Amino acid sequence: MDLSVMFFGADPPADAPTAGAPRRGEAYDDILAVARAADRLGFHAIWTPERHFQQVGQVFPSPPVLSAALAVATRRIGIRAGSVILPLHHPLRVVEDWAVVDNLSQGRIGLSAATGWHSADFVLAPERYADRRELTVQGIPLLRRLWAGEAVDFPDGTGAPVGVVPQPRPVQETLPLWLTTSGNPETWEAAGRLRTAVLGATVGQSREELAEKIARYRAACAAAPDQRGTDAHGRVTLMAHTFVGADDAEARRVTAAPLKRYLRSYVRQTAANRAADRATAELTAEQTAALAEFAFHRYLTWGCLLGSAETCRKTLADLRELGCDEVACFVDFGLGRDEVLAGLHRLAELQEEVA
Repeated sequence: MDLSVMFFGADPPADAPTAGAPRRGEAYDDILAVARAADRLGFHAIWTPERHFQQVGQVFPSPPVLSAALAVATRRIGIRAGSVILPLHHPLRVVEDWAVVDNLSQGRIGLSAATGWHSADFVLAPERYADRRELTVQGIPLLRRLWAGEAVDFPDGTGAPVGVVPQPRPVQETLPLWLTTSGNPETWEAAGRLRTAVLGATVGQSREELAEKIARYRAACAAAPDQRGTDAHGRVTLMAHTFVGADDAEARRVTAAPLKRYLRSYVRQTAANRAADRATAELTAEQTAALAEFAFHRYLTWGCLLGSAETCRKTLADLRELGCDEVACFVDFGLGRDEVLAGLHRLAELQEEVA
């Protein structure tokens, strides 16, 4: 099993004190510092998301732009998009942008395709919101063809079809692809049929539920024909909130306040989604705080890497037994740079055992 580093928030939540809050440039400095450390420490990959118009993750509007910087700042670590919101982009532009990053990194990139979920994101492509799931699944075979250098017909400025081959040519012959899932079993099966890897999370589901989804994915993947994707076994990458402390007490003390702030901010973002259920949209501040408190303590019961090295070792062994091939360690939920780096150094000591 591989260990990677995942960015998902990387910005002070809306209710964090403004005193001492980092400027945007400092946030990117932190990301680059963590990426360089992860590279030196032997982590498998570094993941960055795509976020638009929200407080949570506001420093991540363009994964290929940031990934280009990460590519030249590192030597060996994989550079991953976790995720590209496929319905927001023309497939040719996705392939062109990431082929540049593939060249800059000398063949280290990988993409996880996501449907998108927040209605505000789709001001960039409002006509695609209703069909975003279908468009994502349909777009994956097209991405593979374009990446392989096949000419594909698209209408030009006059409306006439023209065969286009994206440039520059990438270093990797096959595009490493994941499909992002928030937990829907149908998405796991779709990934298997497409022979992509899966990018999921431990949060929000029990061990038993996750085991069933992994089994369904493996079965669909084994039954699917080859599609320039993963092998018949597939690949499961799971995101988990991560901070390895000197002991369990320190880990909980350090992470409690920032993680709860992050969770409250995330709930507010969810409530602002026009597709959110009415109950979420009508949560009061007190109810949101209670929900964050509940979520934090639930995280500590299973599936997170918040604890001592020994506690995290047991969790990693459990995830490996479950069928997880890679853990994407979500580190930027409000901790400072020094705390993140200290936690990564402790986690790095477990890598050989995990592998």
